[in-house]
Amino acid sequence: MTSRRTRERMIGRIREQGVHMERVLEVMLQTPRHLFVEEAFAGRAYEDMPLPIGFNQTISQPYSVARMTQLLLENRNVEKVLEVGTGSGYQTAILAQLVGKVYSVERIYPLQQRARRCLQNLRLRNIRLQHTDGNEGWAEYAPYDGILVAAAPTRAPQGLIDQLAIGGRLIIPIGDGRDQMLHKITRTETGFEDEVIEPAIFVPLLDDVI
Repeated sequence: MTSRRTRERMIGRIREQGVHMERVLEVMLQTPRHLFVEEAFAGRAYEDMPLPIGFNQTISQPYSVARMTQLLLENRNVEKVLEVGTGSGYQTAILAQLVGKVYSVERIYPLQQRARRCLQNLRLRNIRLQHTDGNEGWAEYAPYDGILVAAAPTRAPQGLIDQLAIGGRLIIPIGDGRDQMLHKITRTETGFEDEVIEPAIFVPLLDDVI
């Protein structure tokens, strides 16, 4: 279940779907996804599918993690990233191995605490976690070179857009239910550019903190 061959098959499937950034694929190959899922689902950790993590939340499918990370990083240097929706901490772990600093917010406290333990066990020390409403971002450390959102609002929250640095990118699924599209929103010197990437399916971005 955790063999290198099993992980390589996962990476092969991701590569076939168009993810080409080798440093993203290498980090995903080396990161133990099975540690971030519930024990009952550990045997399916390297299948390309989302898995439940409790509280009606999921760990994103590996392709989504790879695709969003590539969109965030490609063709530029990224030092500081805000992640909205820590969840299991898997996406957090991937980002932490590719950028200078990750600031991650989560509205569900037990999930945040479980993620904290996993990240500490992997000795990833360039991460700050906060229990808060993700719609508000984390203004204290703004602006960010990139913001990655792992849940879907019906429109991009203004609070997140305002926290982008010039040249920064917001990678976010937008839509309702199964009618969602992944967007790459880039802040320019004169405004914002919004590029629609592909269909997506994520849990909704909620504002109730529990």
